[in-house]
Amino acid sequence: MREQEERDVPSSHETSGPPGTGSVSASGSETEAERRRRRARFLRELAEARELRDRVQPRRAKAARLRHAMRMRTFRW
Repeated sequence: MREQEERDVPSSHETSGPPGTGSVSASGSETEAERRRRRARFLRELAEARELRDRVQPRRAKAARLRHAMRMRTFRW
């Protein structure tokens, strides 16, 4: 399903048109929007992978939670 979504999203070289046409600000905003879309997709997949790892390895997830809690208790604001 993710492969289908990636195929449906046009790449930056398809949306920008031939080089030298259009304004600089328009092409800059398209590349920024594309970068944000790719970043959002990466962060979603990363969160999904972490959730899967936590489900598959509950002991490791519990240890990670305890380590994080200890770091937060000892951190001075």
